[in-house]
Amino acid sequence: MSTAEYHKLVRDKIPEMIREQGETPVFRILEQEEYLKELDRKLDEEIREYQEDKSLEELADVLEVMLAICKARGYSEQELRDVYEKKHAKRGGFEERIYLISKE
Repeated sequence: MSTAEYHKLVRDKIPEMIREQGETPVFRILEQEEYLKELDRKLDEEIREYQEDKSLEELADVLEVMLAICKARGYSEQELRDVYEKKHAKRGGFEERIYLISKE
């Protein structure tokens, strides 16, 4: 049997799923600083996958990583929502599709 190398952060149930396929996962638990770094890498990965696929599934993966980053940095989902709402109220969103060319 060949060995597949990954060297990346995976979802919590992935080792169990690998075992269910009759294979043995080799993994370690990351320390906090390394975890934060790997979450940033995972966010980049998920954004690239969304940009290629444009699916709701990939957007959900982006959200999953964003929420994990919030939790790892000590923020709650509600705090993220509050900051989002404050910024949205002050600066608006992107619903009107405004593309700024320049300002004079």
